Amino acid sequence: MKRMTALVFVTAFVIGACNTGDKKTDAAKDKYEQTKETLEETEKKNPARFLTVTGHDKKNLLGQTVVKGMLNNTAKVASYKDIEIKLFFYSKTKALLEEDVETIFETLAPGKSAEFKTKYFAPKGTDSVALKIVGAKGE
Repeated sequence: MKRMTALVFVTAFVIGACNTGDKKTDAAKDKYEQTKETLEETEKKNPARFLTVTGHDKKNLLGQTVVKGMLNNTAKVASYKDIEIKLFFYSKTKALLEEDVETIFETLAPGKSAEFKTKYFAPKGTDSVALKIVGAKGE
């Protein structure tokens, strides 16, 4: 009888210990998914925080200002599309001459980059162009 009781206790303990491990694994998976969702929500709400733009400009033969640039997505989860860039046209004395908004109709996956090119008839006296991310749609 003592052996039977001991066997029942040992079996119950082993079964209980096995189930506890599954609960820990499930809890860890749930926490990971919640963190991932929270990260994705944060990235989608703040595209300007996770997108960067660099570029340079030059004049072509027609007198247009050609702006070539590179978009980078530093987000870990979120993809962005229809990225809006604000262009600032400055004179030699750094006076702001004009502002324009350009939309780049591409989808940029997490960790990826994309090149773009646009042309403008910039205001007279333009010496340089600055670029800034204004917004984007989360995909």
